[in-house]
Amino acid sequence: MPPAVAGPPAQQFSPALYRRFSQCAWGVLAYNMLVVLWGAFVRATGSGAGCGDRWPLCNGVMVPRAPRIETIIEFTHRATSGLAIVGVAALCFWAFRLFPRGHRARTCAALSVVFLFAEALLGAGLVLFQYVERNASAGRAAYLSAHLVNTQILLAMLTLTAWFGSSPESRPWRGAPKLLVAALPVAIVVAVSGALAALGDTLFPAASVAAGMRQEFSQAASALLRLRVVHPVMAVVGAVVLLAAAVAAMRSNRPRAVRMGNILTVLVFLQLAAGAVNIVLLAPVWMQILHLLLANLSWVALIVLTLETGH
Repeated sequence: MPPAVAGPPAQQFSPALYRRFSQCAWGVLAYNMLVVLWGAFVRATGSGAGCGDRWPLCNGVMVPRAPRIETIIEFTHRATSGLAIVGVAALCFWAFRLFPRGHRARTCAALSVVFLFAEALLGAGLVLFQYVERNASAGRAAYLSAHLVNTQILLAMLTLTAWFGSSPESRPWRGAPKLLVAALPVAIVVAVSGALAALGDTLFPAASVAAGMRQEFSQAASALLRLRVVHPVMAVVGAVVLLAAAVAAMRSNRPRAVRMGNILTVLVFLQLAAGAVNIVLLAPVWMQILHLLLANLSWVALIVLTLETGH
């Protein structure tokens, strides 16, 4: 975490500047979500070894020449990840200049930097440990799970930075209803199971839904194939929890909480529909990316809803 730097008093700046900071923070969050989606595209297309087992160099050079399509995909992910680090670091520097000591936006911006660097190191580990392409080891599954959890925390920290950064004073948060707080780890567990199920789809593609079911229930089936059965069940349970949390938040009769509860409800139903289509279509790459986008939007909506109900 960057050292505490005393910023100018909040009253020296106009309210418009804090709105601009918050808008920029939402923009940085959106960009990082795109980077996450491109990372999923790298995994879904089997391009994780496009730059070989070198990091940060790509096949031993800074910029590859005459690259294969897999190299272009992986190199693009590394380049966009590097820009994400620059963006989050700049946001953190701005937060320390704009907000006084002790402001929650400062803390969350600093934590965003910490988790983004962890994200970069975890991404490098996937390459250095060769947890890419056709690797179906338990180590890859565990590493991918840790990567996903870190990603969710990073997105949460950026969301908190944007939300708290809209005011010169540190916005009060007195705690959300227990059901909303309980929904947070549930959402992460469902997301992890989804990432592992998506890895199973990549490593063990099925020719049809029936063939996929035979794969999954075979005695010799990989643990990743078993998760293709478990994930839909977990997703339905998670959806019920999130919908219950949204209803609980809407009962507060706070306009922003009601609006965000409605948004979360729509996203949950869209996510369930996308999951069903993903299964029927045998998990094409574009559908996996859309499914992940809806999952990330639902996660951000849940974070904001938790903030709004405790405000």
